[in-house]
Amino acid sequence: QVQLVESGGGLVQAGGSLRLSCVASGTVKIEPVAWYRQAPGKERELVASISRRGDTNYADAVKGRFAISRDNSKRTLYLQMDNLKAEDTGVYYCKWSWGSAIYDHWGQGTQVTVSS
Repeated sequence: QVQLVESGGGLVQAGGSLRLSCVASGTVKIEPVAWYRQAPGKERELVASISRRGDTNYADAVKGRFAISRDNSKRTLYLQMDNLKAEDTGVYYCKWSWGSAIYDHWGQGTQVTVSS
């Protein structure tokens, strides 16, 4: 079994910063893959991803403001969010997997609210 525990969300003013963390526990072989978010009334969307060798990709809306990273020794995935905007508000979810979507695991979600 795998458990993913997210933290770091909260309420911040526009222009502020937050750092999300997602810690994996359990014995199943799994690796960090991406951060998604879901705004009220909208579908879940990909925010940032990281490959096994460390290549990163970002949604256009967050390029230059967000940074995804990981610490394999701590089994932790991070999302540094700077210069936050009101449109970044939503529930953020981390995703871990192992080679196929059938092994996808999701965090419980952490609320990010940006006030303008």
